[in-house]
Amino acid sequence: MYEEIYELPPNQDWGRRKYTAVRSTRWHQDKAEKGFKCQLCGAYVYTMPGIAGVQNRNHCPFCLWSRHVDYLKPGDRMSACKAVMQPIGLTVKEGRDKYSNNGKGELMLIHRCGDCSKLSLNRIAADDQADMLAGVYRASLALDEITINHLHLAKIHLLQANDESAVFLQLYGCYCQR
Repeated sequence: MYEEIYELPPNQDWGRRKYTAVRSTRWHQDKAEKGFKCQLCGAYVYTMPGIAGVQNRNHCPFCLWSRHVDYLKPGDRMSACKAVMQPIGLTVKEGRDKYSNNGKGELMLIHRCGDCSKLSLNRIAADDQADMLAGVYRASLALDEITINHLHLAKIHLLQANDESAVFLQLYGCYCQR
């Protein structure tokens, strides 16, 4: 239904082989993008923007672990690594709007690949567990110096202890220690 058969020209070195080309790659991508099973906790994760609140989702809302699927930009799904990525901290995405609230941007998760150590930033989704995000923030306050230097070289600003009120304000709508 979505595939067509093509014949290669007879003057090619490999002869007259038939091959299948997918005419509608978007259909296959949409089919695969309904959800996925978390590699760590096994939960089924819906990726539909109406549920997740983000366009490109590759982390679990329950355990916050991700999978290394993006290569150059969010949503490209071109990485060959496919290993699990651990949430190691939080940062903020600085907005382009010069009228934003005192330079504080949207909270972002920092993930590190378990195989290749690539760092990536992921938007917080609408259904991510706020208590789990707070736990990642607290754990990031005790990161080792090597990881902190790796983040610094990648120009990723890890949220520190003095950012606690801003983190809890975005997670819970108020500054309340949990």
